[in-house]
Amino acid sequence: MKFLHKYIRKFWLPFIFALFILMVEATIDLLLPTLMASMIDVGVATRNLDEVIKMGSTMVLLTSVGMVAAVLRNFLSSYVSQSFGTELRLDLFRKIQSFAFQTIDKFDRASLMVRLTNDVTQIQMFANGLMRIFVRAPLLCIGALIMAVRLNLHLSIVLAVVVPLIAILLILNMKLGFPRFINVQKAMDRVNGVMREYLSGVRVVKAFNQFQFEVNRFQHANGNLVEAAISSNRVLSVFGPMMVTVMNIGIVAVLWFGGYGVEQGHIKVGEIIAFTNYMIQILFSLRMISMVFTMYVRAKASAERINEVFVEDSLFESASIPSLNGENVFHVDEESRDEKRGPKGSIEFENVSFTYDEKRGEPVLKNITFSLRPGETVGILGSTGSGKTSLANLIPRFYDVSEGSVKVDGKDVRDYNLKELRNKIAIVPQKTMLFTGTIAENIRWGKENATFEEIKQAAMLAEADSFISASPEGYETKLGQGGVNLSGGQKQRISIARALVKQPDILILDDSTSAVDMATEAKIKASLKKYARDLTCVIISQRISSVIDADFILVLDNGKLVGIGSHEELLKNCQVYQDIYRSQTGKEVLL
Repeated sequence: MKFLHKYIRKFWLPFIFALFILMVEATIDLLLPTLMASMIDVGVATRNLDEVIKMGSTMVLLTSVGMVAAVLRNFLSSYVSQSFGTELRLDLFRKIQSFAFQTIDKFDRASLMVRLTNDVTQIQMFANGLMRIFVRAPLLCIGALIMAVRLNLHLSIVLAVVVPLIAILLILNMKLGFPRFINVQKAMDRVNGVMREYLSGVRVVKAFNQFQFEVNRFQHANGNLVEAAISSNRVLSVFGPMMVTVMNIGIVAVLWFGGYGVEQGHIKVGEIIAFTNYMIQILFSLRMISMVFTMYVRAKASAERINEVFVEDSLFESASIPSLNGENVFHVDEESRDEKRGPKGSIEFENVSFTYDEKRGEPVLKNITFSLRPGETVGILGSTGSGKTSLANLIPRFYDVSEGSVKVDGKDVRDYNLKELRNKIAIVPQKTMLFTGTIAENIRWGKENATFEEIKQAAMLAEADSFISASPEGYETKLGQGGVNLSGGQKQRISIARALVKQPDILILDDSTSAVDMATEAKIKASLKKYARDLTCVIISQRISSVIDADFILVLDNGKLVGIGSHEELLKNCQVYQDIYRSQTGKEVLL
C-alpha cells in the first residue's frame, strides 16, 4: 500500500530498534533450554553443585536482561503504534476533507466512518503486534528449529514431518480467512449505516411510531454482521485446534523416541527435556504465527479499504486543503492578489450544463446563460427537482460544470484557488446545519475573528437577536448537536446570521426562510435590502413572495431556463411562472 510509505519513512528507526530488542529476547529464550540441559546432564547427573549454581545464575541473569528488554520493547511498540494510528487517522480525515462532492458521493457515509475508526484501529493493532510478538514468533520458531537440530539430529526427524503440516494449515487459514474478514468489515459498515440513519431521523421514527421497523432493520444488519463474524471465526476455530493437535502429536513422538533413546544410551535426559522445550517454543511460535496471519488478514482487508480512500482523486478540492504532510498547499498567485481586476460580486453563466454522473446520468441543468452585476439580487424559482440548488452549487465550485463556464468577478471559477473563491461567498444552505457549541460560536463560523458587536449586528439583520437575547444565557446559550434545542425557524435565522457576519461579496440563500413566518421573512428581506446594497444576492425559493422584489427572477423547469425577468414581465410572458403564481395565490393572471 503506497499510503504506508510515509509512515515507514517516519517510524523506521524506533521500529528497527524494537526489532533489535526482540532479537535479544528471542536469543535469550533460545539459550535457556540448552543451559537447562547442560545443568541437568552435567550438574545434576554428576552431582556437581558448582555447575548447577553456575548454570542457574546464568539463567537468572539472562532472564533479568530479557525482562528489561521486554519492558523497553512494550514501551516502543505502544509509542510507535499509537503515533502511527494518530497520524494515519488524521491524514485520512484530511483526505476525506479534500474530496469534491462527486467523490464523497461515491462512498457511503457510514463506510467512511468505519474506515476512519475501526479500519485504522485494525492496522494500528497489527503495527503494535509486529513489534511485540509477530516478529518474535518467527524468530523464535526458526531459532528453536536450529537449536533443536543442533541438540539432537535423530529427534529432529519429528520436526521434519510436523512443521510442513502446520505450514500447510497456516496457508489454508489465510487463504480462506481473507475474503471472510472483508465481509465482516462490510457488514459493520451496514450496521453503522443503519444506526446513523436512525439517529439522524429519530424524530421522524417517533412521530410515525416506526420503532419495530427500525428494530427489524437493525436486527437484519446486525444478523448479517453476526453471520459474517461466525463465518470468519469458524475458520479460526477449525485450523487453530488442528495445528495444536499436530504439534502435540509431535511432542508425544519426541518423548516416545527420546525414551527409547535413553534406554539405548545414546540420548541424555537433559536433551529430551531441552528438545521438548524447543518443541513447546515452536508450538507457541506457530500459534502466534497463526494469530499473525489472522490479524494480517484483518489488517490487509482494512488497509485495502483505507487505500481506496487515499487513491481516490481529490479533484479540484486539493487546492484548499492542507496536504498530508501537514503543509498548506494554498498559494495565491499575483493575478489573484490584484484588487483592480473588476467589480466584486459579478456572476456569469455561459451555456452551462451539468450532470452529477457524466457516464450515466441525465443533465440536471441544460444550457443556462445569464449574468448578474455586482449589487444585484436575483431570485431563482422553480418546482422541486428543477435544478435550483444544483445551479447555486456551481458558483462556489462545489461541483464542476459539464459544459460551459461559471465566472465570478470575470474569472472562471476553475481558475481560482478554492480558498480565495469561497472567501468571496457566503451560503445559507437548504438544510440548516448547526454545530455543538454556543450560539456565538456558531455565528462566528462565518468569520473566525468576528467581534461580539459584529455577531450581534449580523443576528439583528437576520431577526435572530430578539429570541437569542430573550434566553437566559443569550449568545452563550449552548446548542445540542444540529441545534436540536431550537426551532426550524430559529436555526435558519442563526444560519443567515452566520453568513452575514462573513461580509461576503456574494450571498446565496437557498430556501433559507422556508421555516420562517411571512412577517419575519418580510423583516429579514427589509434588513437584507439595506445591508445588501453592495452585495450580490442569490435567493433560491419555491415561493414567489420570497423573490418578488428581486432585480430579476430566473425560472427553472426540469433543468432548463424557461423565463428571466422581473415579476411583472414573467407574469406576461412565462407560462411556468404563471402556473406557479396561480397555484400559490389562487388568483388568475390578468394580462
